[in-house]
Amino acid sequence: MAWEIRCHFCLANLELDDPIGRSNRCPRCAADLRCCLNCRFLDMTSYNDCAEPSAERVLDKDRANFCDYFSAGGHGAASSVKSASLDGLSELEKLFRKA
Repeated sequence: MAWEIRCHFCLANLELDDPIGRSNRCPRCAADLRCCLNCRFLDMTSYNDCAEPSAERVLDKDRANFCDYFSAGGHGAASSVKSASLDGLSELEKLFRKA
């Protein structure tokens, strides 16, 4: 069975032969793959930024962790987080732009 995941850092679409483990890294950019930013439960509006209410709190969302509820987002769960950050930055740039 092939496992599909999208890297939260470089947004590369990856297909892995084995389940995504804690030591798996993106072959393109070496970012950790089993992390909150690649999980389908990532929800920045939920308590602890996780839609799974039983999950333990994870502070470093971009680092590998031991969460039992990890499930690959498939569509790049973190891409919405990155785009929201970029939108916020562009709004700040507009606000402070010199005329």
